[in-house]
Amino acid sequence: MTDAAEIRRAIVDALPITTSNYGELPDLGQVYVPPSHLRALRLDCNLVIGARGVGKSFWASALRLEGVRQQLGESLSPLTKTDVFAGFGTQPDIEFYPDGDTFSGILSQERTPYDVWRAVVARRLSAIIGLDIPKGTWKETVDWVSKNPEPFALLQQNANIFFRDEGKACLIVFDALDRTSSDWRTMDNIVRELLRVILQMKAHSLLHGKVFLREDQFHRTITDFPDASKLLTTRVELSWAPHDLHGLLWQLLCNASGKSGECLRGVYKSVLEEAPIEQAGVWLLREDSKREGKAQRELFERLAGKWMGRDRRRGIPYTWSVSHLEDARRHASPRSFIAAIGTAADVSNQRYPEHSYPLHYESIKLGVQKASEIRVSEMAEDYQWVKTLMEPLRGITVPCDFSMIEECWNTSFPQGAGDIGSNHLPPQRIEQGWQGIREDLQGLGIFEAMKDGRLNMPDLYRVGFGLGRRGGVKPMRAGSR
Repeated sequence: MTDAAEIRRAIVDALPITTSNYGELPDLGQVYVPPSHLRALRLDCNLVIGARGVGKSFWASALRLEGVRQQLGESLSPLTKTDVFAGFGTQPDIEFYPDGDTFSGILSQERTPYDVWRAVVARRLSAIIGLDIPKGTWKETVDWVSKNPEPFALLQQNANIFFRDEGKACLIVFDALDRTSSDWRTMDNIVRELLRVILQMKAHSLLHGKVFLREDQFHRTITDFPDASKLLTTRVELSWAPHDLHGLLWQLLCNASGKSGECLRGVYKSVLEEAPIEQAGVWLLREDSKREGKAQRELFERLAGKWMGRDRRRGIPYTWSVSHLEDARRHASPRSFIAAIGTAADVSNQRYPEHSYPLHYESIKLGVQKASEIRVSEMAEDYQWVKTLMEPLRGITVPCDFSMIEECWNTSFPQGAGDIGSNHLPPQRIEQGWQGIREDLQGLGIFEAMKDGRLNMPDLYRVGFGLGRRGGVKPMRAGSR
């Protein structure tokens, strides 16, 4: 049997502490598909909704890899005969879509988002079928689309014929749309007009569009146009059940490189008595290790033992490691979970090298601290105002009355909610004052209203923002980030 120290070192080698994708193309061994995500990857799904860290940018990038599409072919066979292109994303590609500043510049010249998105489609399709259209600047392409509706319609029709003759389909993927504007009303218009363009593409059987949206973007008035229901019926909300997170963990562990991978695949086989399945150089999990049940629980028990202490009163590592990473809506993200386990292995290696299991239970608690720190940093990237509002609350203990939180905010922002600065999208309900801010934070899963009216904060955010709770995981100390 491989000893705990060797397994511990292999886990450290296998798991990245920071797991943000930022639009880069992933390695095939990192691709794990929860069953609930399959529908989101289908060609006829035009709208994918999700919170930060659930995989929107990952899938927007992964779908562009032919190897990923082939790997998904068993469940989604049309993807094996589909060419996938970016229509907007985190990685700049000014030839095929404008960046945020360029987008803003075009709109300031009294051009519409509708024509900008049609110009994006025109550039992509014209490059595929070899048609010459104005491409000197984005303004030239937008003007061409606006003034030439019939040639643009013919371009789409000819592209559809091209893909029919090739025996393929075309998918254009749009992600990171919050980067197109720092104003909510402008953003709403940009997203709404993109959805109109996607709807029109549906008239061509082999031309598809897929839009990845944040939850707060989707819940605004972006679908108030004729026939929007045709898109709404295709929407899928990305989420991760606890067993999905454990499945992802073992997918990453089994696909570690070199001797680390050999070691961890050996652990997997020693527990389940069968090795993972190798397919084109990628190790795939057996079905029983993807689902909640005896096999999955025993796999994690091999890493962390049975208890979060000396007995059952402290909790079970298999469930504790996920439950303490959930937001107020009981959702945990893969980034947080993988960061927590990677940190736990690293801390165990440094502080508990003689422990009989690869992961010491105290190191799992410290892993939650690290995951909370990362989650707070990620949240600040999308919602800069959240970090600004949480800083005055550092040191208070939750649950607490909202009046205590208001008092802290009024002290730090004497001019009220409008005193909050942000270089990005502000709180949606900022005009409603502190009550509106409270609703925004509850919508993001940061605040949780209790039955007695007090507000609580899940460990995922509480720890990183430096708030206390009696008997909970210790908060991060000021300056530790």
